[in-house]
Amino acid sequence: MAINHAECIEACNRCAAYCDFCAASCLQEENTKMMAECIRLDMQCAAICRLAAQYMAQGSEFAEQLCALCAEVCQACGEECGKHDHDHCRDCADACMECIRECRRMAA
Repeated sequence: MAINHAECIEACNRCAAYCDFCAASCLQEENTKMMAECIRLDMQCAAICRLAAQYMAQGSEFAEQLCALCAEVCQACGEECGKHDHDHCRDCADACMECIRECRRMAA
């Protein structure tokens, strides 16, 4: 059985994993207070990425709308992560950008 939107599902799941790793890594940084917004957006982004992947896998009629919102959350997360020099933040920002491309393609 082929899953529709497999590339977008994969991008969402990958982004969620990078966001989880980034949030956990941010908590290990010396100045966690400075990383608070990054951690908050990482958690939100991971959650909506997983939800979008789930909706696509289920063939939900709401998947396109959710992917559009997912792209917006990924944009905010990627921009915040991009402000930091940590490798985990840079990797997360890259994963967010890929997810944005796939989600926008899905929502179009």
